[in-house]
Amino acid sequence: MAKKKSFPLRINTEILDAVQHWAHDELRSVNAQIEYVLREALRKSGRLKKKK
Repeated sequence: MAKKKSFPLRINTEILDAVQHWAHDELRSVNAQIEYVLREALRKSGRLKKKK
């Protein structure tokens, strides 16, 4: 399992509201939703290392 690290984030309220609604629709926490979106973007751009 990958280590987790805390990271403070400043985010536009309109974006946060949209992410909160999206997370609720997907039955995820806001934190998990942000991590999911970031992971997918990194994977699609080829910037995420593949698991062995």
